Amino acid sequence: MIIQSKLPDVGTTIFTVMSALAAEHKAVNLGQGFPDFPMDQELARLVNEAVNQHHNQYAPMPGWMPLREAIAEKAGFLYQATLNPDTEITITPGGTYAIYSALTTILQPGDEVIVFEPAYDSYIPNIEINGAKAVTIGLVFPDYHIDWQAVRNAITPKTKAIILNSPHNPTGAVLKEEDIRELRAVVKDTNIFIISDEVYEHLIFDGLPHLSMLRYPDLLQRSFVCFSVGKTYNCTGWKLGYCIAPAALTKEFRKVHQFNCFSCYTPSQVALANYLHNREAYLSLAPAMQEKRDYFKQLMQSTRFTLQESYGSYFICGTYERISDEPARELAIRLTKEAGVATIPVSAFYHDGKDDRVLRFCFAKKKETLEAAVEKLAKV
Repeated sequence: MIIQSKLPDVGTTIFTVMSALAAEHKAVNLGQGFPDFPMDQELARLVNEAVNQHHNQYAPMPGWMPLREAIAEKAGFLYQATLNPDTEITITPGGTYAIYSALTTILQPGDEVIVFEPAYDSYIPNIEINGAKAVTIGLVFPDYHIDWQAVRNAITPKTKAIILNSPHNPTGAVLKEEDIRELRAVVKDTNIFIISDEVYEHLIFDGLPHLSMLRYPDLLQRSFVCFSVGKTYNCTGWKLGYCIAPAALTKEFRKVHQFNCFSCYTPSQVALANYLHNREAYLSLAPAMQEKRDYFKQLMQSTRFTLQESYGSYFICGTYERISDEPARELAIRLTKEAGVATIPVSAFYHDGKDDRVLRFCFAKKKETLEAAVEKLAKV
């Protein structure tokens, strides 16, 4: 039997390739974006408590109401957003799922979606599987800012949405007030939706504010804003997130959601409903992760890599002109095999493999992991 593939150009992702290589060669894995240190034991205790208190059946399709109420309270505190937890917040199995469901909600065959590259690798397949077209715009190297004139030039009558990601994976760039002004001007008096990937909302550094779409009522009215509990609380394996959107958009989002996963893991939702009321738990995340970023930057001074700026996320990028002129993918593979350190080539985040000779490093690791990695990289 033959399947006509909906994603004929998609193969094994670079993350799978590099993680397999890292395991095969027992390399220190600074490639895939997950922490190697424990989550907060208080949150773990609350999950165990929820299991023991028999919260083990289906949660409601939109999510456990006390959790949605806690999210609404947090959004009000952080972003001065007034949200209805009943009609505007949906709990999802991860941020990637929320993005996929949002795109599936709005896209029809022939629609166009503006995607900034380098881009998280799910965006374009999510668009194409819905019969739509990704219109890619390169972020301006080396600081990876948005060229808003290029955005204006790319908009056509078929443009259905713009995908934003801040803090940005893979580069660590963040939106600035100028970007918000430009975005407002671009979408004003249009029917263009915004898909805002904000899974690293709490991991933003150097005292910068996170410019969430939740801050701006005029932008929120056209937005699906997607978040990740796993990225926030260092438990990526939970695959739990949520989508915030106006009631009319959420109604359609839930039509897709209810026939896909329907309901998410209940004990985690019950635990988080209690845990989110502890504001210090999320306010302390950025300083702790920034400390790891700064320590990694200090260590990397002993190598011949040149690190770029990272203002958020788990990641920092680096160039290697003092080491080699080989393509980033080839160097990443060679480093894994010969130096014993796995990274991700940033060229993998471009649909056409555009290569600025940049590697992405994940610094969301234990101190000893970072030290072990840099000790090996210093010999390259």
